[in-house]
Amino acid sequence: MTLKNTTERYGLLSIGMHWLMLLLLIAVYACIELRELYPKGSDPREALKAWHFMLGMLVFLLTLGRIAVRLSGTTPVIVSEPQQWQNGLARLMHLLLYAMMIALPIAGWLTLSAAGKPIPFFGLELPPLMGADKELAGTIKDLHKTVGTTGYFLIGLHALAGLFHHYILRDNALTRMLPKRG
Repeated sequence: MTLKNTTERYGLLSIGMHWLMLLLLIAVYACIELRELYPKGSDPREALKAWHFMLGMLVFLLTLGRIAVRLSGTTPVIVSEPQQWQNGLARLMHLLLYAMMIALPIAGWLTLSAAGKPIPFFGLELPPLMGADKELAGTIKDLHKTVGTTGYFLIGLHALAGLFHHYILRDNALTRMLPKRG
């Protein structure tokens, strides 16, 4: 298996980044959901919020890398060729997923900035993107939550589409993104 994509399947770089992003997204969502198990202001809750933010920023950085890889390489062909409307939906889904993986971390960064809170990133502190504005922080936080909730559905639909292609259409859409066996 090669590092770069071919016309038949994705390369190790694309496959690795895809599945790493899934693991990171699971961790990001898990951190923000699990924080609810702890009382407000407690150390575990604050740690989970910090990890949510740091992993979210890592998603942002890796998404930029994924976009560069996607634009610089070829996209493997799906055999049998999907109908045009399916290709259109697939493009829209990928666009929405990439937009989400860029917009959510930026909204998180803006929320912390506007709230006047420190912006942690694995031992570093990122600069605020704006001055403190508590009202704006609340508005951006609400938007962040809404898009984050929408993300559950986008990720779920993306997974269901892969399974639909594999088990119903019986094409290679899913297997192009799986590590090659044996």
